[in-house]
Amino acid sequence: MDSRVSVISIIIKEEEAAGPVNELLHEYRQYIVGRMGIPYRDRGVSIISVVLDAPGDVTSSLSGKLGMLYGVSAKTLTARL
Repeated sequence: MDSRVSVISIIIKEEEAAGPVNELLHEYRQYIVGRMGIPYRDRGVSIISVVLDAPGDVTSSLSGKLGMLYGVSAKTLTARL
């Protein structure tokens, strides 16, 4: 399957969601090129950017699972290189 470079932007609004988010990222670790997390304490949220090199269905699966978590928003941007 065609591998694509994608960025998933994750905003965690509920602190309890951090554990499940990290579990999912660990599950997909073989596709993760890098990640950056920023705790935005003034707003009470955490922001994570994750770069993936993965088939489209893998990226969609991870993004969908993240978006289904309570207190989590996830959006994906994908480029075919």
